[in-house]
Amino acid sequence: MDLMVIQDKVFTIRGYRVMLDFDLAEMYEVETRVLKQAVRRNPDRFPEDFMFILSPEEMENLTSQNVMSSWGGTRHLTFAFTEQGVAMLSSVLKSKKALTVNIMIMRAFVLIRQHYLNSNELRERIDKIESEMKVKFNDIHQALNFLLEPPQSERKSIGFKHNDEAD
Repeated sequence: MDLMVIQDKVFTIRGYRVMLDFDLAEMYEVETRVLKQAVRRNPDRFPEDFMFILSPEEMENLTSQNVMSSWGGTRHLTFAFTEQGVAMLSSVLKSKKALTVNIMIMRAFVLIRQHYLNSNELRERIDKIESEMKVKFNDIHQALNFLLEPPQSERKSIGFKHNDEAD
């Protein structure tokens, strides 16, 4: 299984990077109901930060983003599994396929985390450059304004003066 395929099935919901039950069931080559049944039989292994049930609004949002098909709909709410929840799934499903797929999924989560860290580092560098440039551009802006509109002060005229102009 290609890591890019797995990465495309990772979504951010409620601030967690998660995978949805039907995608995991497809990867593990089991029916979604079998996966959910294994989870329901082991509730202690899946606390709220490992797995949560999507609200109808979250389901609607995913459907509107074409993540899920709106044709036919689902009769049950979808389970969303965090990275730790996915790791716990292999211990519940207990198959060779589940173990192999789990390893691939963990690698995908690691790549996503590395990509995120790299993008944060890049963002920090861009912010630093922008702030440095902002200071420089402000200085340039002030200098150009001074040249375009020099301050006007009252000066005495110099040169030849007629007697009626003399002070």
